[in-house]
Amino acid sequence: MHPEGASTRSIDDLIRRLRWPVLRRLAVHPGGDERSAVRGQGIEYNEVREYQPGDDPRLIDWNLTARSNTTYVRESYPDRGLDVWMVVDTSRSLDWGTARCLKRQTALELVTAASQLLARHGNRVGALLADQRVHRVIGPVAGRTALLRLVAQVEAGMVSPNDGPPTDLGRALLEAGRLIRRRSLVLVVSDFLCPPNWGLPLRSLSMRHEVIAVRVSDPREHDIPDVGIVTFEDPETGAQLQVDTGSRRLRERFQRAAAEQRDRIRQEVVGAGAGMAELTTAEELLPQLVRFFQRRRALLVAGSRGPAGARGLPA
Repeated sequence: MHPEGASTRSIDDLIRRLRWPVLRRLAVHPGGDERSAVRGQGIEYNEVREYQPGDDPRLIDWNLTARSNTTYVRESYPDRGLDVWMVVDTSRSLDWGTARCLKRQTALELVTAASQLLARHGNRVGALLADQRVHRVIGPVAGRTALLRLVAQVEAGMVSPNDGPPTDLGRALLEAGRLIRRRSLVLVVSDFLCPPNWGLPLRSLSMRHEVIAVRVSDPREHDIPDVGIVTFEDPETGAQLQVDTGSRRLRERFQRAAAEQRDRIRQEVVGAGAGMAELTTAEELLPQLVRFFQRRRALLVAGSRGPAGARGLPA
């Protein structure tokens, strides 16, 4: 067997076994197999209550009824489908990459993988493309053909013009909060290299929805090598700065500043009650997703043991 074919088959098998962990009960529309936000007939037990006229006799808890003088019925969470929204940063700062690909490509790979994984269980997937504001809305869809069209629309919408506006993620999240009506799973895909005005809008969004902030980065954003005199340019504003990367002091200051920035972003995300996924252009997407899912499942298990599990915990 050709080794490349074997590798492709093993990757496809792994994707089929993966499932995106959803911590909250968000599912509302019929046709899926996620945990529902409403009670009714289902396989996941919730609680019992006294029988009322009109209740389905098949829901009677006969063991509990036999031990008491009252008839009880079991309530459970039926399987339903949920809406998934991806708020995708399309700004020019994503046109950077020194490893296996640009940040923009990693973001698109995430959109493609998330669409496949989440739609496979009867969920609907949509996208909001944003830079200075939300400039394109792609409503939630289900089905393979519709999802392929959605990914193609996202890819086309992620082509950022050279004279495009600077990122305003805070404004984009405020608009997302007004546009997303149903309780949903919301993935905010960005490098978060923008004005720090997005914390409160992210908090507001996560109060109603389950929010995952997906930060896409490149190794050279954390550590610059000694390559002599280099001119850096801000892709958002066009401002340029010439630096001597041969200075060890400068490289150390750069590393500290990058680490502090990463910590601030993570603290802001966790403080807003959202989950955090960090992706890098230096590694294939799938292993990074697997590690993220493992952390989310640990939170899901922790949440099943007490009321603190589903919100506000680092992911």
